[in-house]
Amino acid sequence: MYERALRGFEEVLGPKHTLTLDTVNNLGIIYKHQDRLPEAEHMYERALRGLEEVLGPKHTSTLDTVHNLGVLYEIQGKLAKAEQMFERALRGTEETLGPKHASILFTVNNLGALYSRQGKLAEAEQMYLRALRGKEEALGLKHMSTLDTVSNLGLLYAEQDRLPEAEQMYERALRGYGEALGSKNIEIYEPALNTMEDMGNLYRKQGEFTKARGMLLRACLGFQTILGPSSNDYQRIRAAIEALIDLP
Repeated sequence: MYERALRGFEEVLGPKHTLTLDTVNNLGIIYKHQDRLPEAEHMYERALRGLEEVLGPKHTSTLDTVHNLGVLYEIQGKLAKAEQMFERALRGTEETLGPKHASILFTVNNLGALYSRQGKLAEAEQMYLRALRGKEEALGLKHMSTLDTVSNLGLLYAEQDRLPEAEQMYERALRGYGEALGSKNIEIYEPALNTMEDMGNLYRKQGEFTKARGMLLRACLGFQTILGPSSNDYQRIRAAIEALIDLP
């Protein structure tokens, strides 16, 4: 449907009309979800060039495409390009909408995750804390997006060997997920299962092997339910549990 719309818009309105460029961007989104990453990149870059020319480099539609390109570059492992896009999107959105606008928070969070992946842990913490404060204010303490950032902070603190702070973040995230979803649904909610796995690994690092096994087992059963026993997540956590069998 998008490809048909694109051909029609190009023919009737021209290749640089905003409706044409919006469709190009939407095609990029579809290609990304289909893992057709080179095609997605081509669409995003085409949309960006057109939007910069037609609307300007700081228009919100242009900045949304900049952000989308950053996400795509990160998926492809092009981390320097991703950082450039996220930082550009952040600067532009701050100038256009103000530093506390809700739309900034997702770019801030993504930039934190990118910095963490690059080993820039101090910069990552700064971004996550900024995202957390903003989400608490804009979305509330128990919003899923807020809790996701809490969990990300826990993982960052664990990487920094700040284990008590990591445990505090994981516990807060799991409490929030449980209150929001209920005791049954939390066991099949993927972000919560990721936090359980991270918390299990933290307990193992702290030498609390019984707690580690219990938490990893919850995550393992959850991934078995939602993804099946052949999934990489299930197999990874099962291997971690088996490694704990002979420990006290």
